[in-house]
Amino acid sequence: MFFIPCYKLLASRVKMGKKGIFIGSFFILLLCANQVKAQDPEFSQFYANPIYLNPAFTGTSALSRTVMNYRNQWPKQGNTYTTFNLSVDEYVNSIAGGIGFKVMYDRQLNGVINTLNASFIYSKNVNVNDRLFFSMALETGLIYKQFNFSGLIFPGMIDQGNGAITGTYPMPSEGGNKTIPDFSFGTVGQIDEVYFGVALHHLTEPSLAIFKGDQSGKLPLKLTVHAGTKGRGFRRGLFSKEFTLSPNFVYQQQGDFKQINGGMYLNQDWLTLGLWYRNNLSARPNSMIAMLGYQSEGFQFGYSFDFSLSNSASYSYGSHEISLIFFFGESKRQFLNKMMIIPQM
Repeated sequence: MFFIPCYKLLASRVKMGKKGIFIGSFFILLLCANQVKAQDPEFSQFYANPIYLNPAFTGTSALSRTVMNYRNQWPKQGNTYTTFNLSVDEYVNSIAGGIGFKVMYDRQLNGVINTLNASFIYSKNVNVNDRLFFSMALETGLIYKQFNFSGLIFPGMIDQGNGAITGTYPMPSEGGNKTIPDFSFGTVGQIDEVYFGVALHHLTEPSLAIFKGDQSGKLPLKLTVHAGTKGRGFRRGLFSKEFTLSPNFVYQQQGDFKQINGGMYLNQDWLTLGLWYRNNLSARPNSMIAMLGYQSEGFQFGYSFDFSLSNSASYSYGSHEISLIFFFGESKRQFLNKMMIIPQM
């Protein structure tokens, strides 16, 4: 999300009519009520976007890996919030670690706010013993933020007598775009069948403010803590083949925003099913996330839908998310003492 001072902006597209004014007013009321500040987009298929979750997952696969992700949040209102992510990573034997590249494009409020984030990641593997190993990574990149003023209606543009939209509004901004450096750090580890990790994104807490004097445009440090286990094999009822259950949790905190996610994956051969519960540390739950995935030796596909349980359920109608992962190249298994055991989604 991106913070816009409530007293300065009446969001709404000129050509959207009454419905557009209602939608725009909803956004502004939402911003005013909760004082939403700059915040990263979130994905529900955590492990189908591993480098975004934690840069230390870079180079933890035996094969070179290309990951593509698409998320449409609040699809009932069209393409209000859409996010695209692409990452490539591989293990490099000469450095006993991994290298990766990640680019993310985030489009908010039907193109009013656009963000492009590109970064390079370097990771280092540390083998403690036969049971325990770690991977640590440093991510460095640039964030480009663009604010599209065209088509927005501000209070000073509305004729109080007849409601006609006239004139222009002097924007107290430093410009419609901004480019800033960004740095992140992460570490992941595994002991036997248990994997865990911690990531710190936006170490310098860069400012994305475009309004002069705005002290609320800072992008806060984001803390991510995650853990899970592969679980043991089962064979029950309709499942003629052995399957595994994998419990997981992900905790994220960014500024005043706090969220905990708990879920379970079921894996059987090529099929993955997942169910997660999301809560923003409030009495009312945020959403349930249902996942369906397919995997083969060189390809993985995942689809998930967030069932909104919050007060905005009738307006937002959840979120769609799709992931595609391609594995290619020569296997580095002979150089890796152990590989991270993580779910497909």
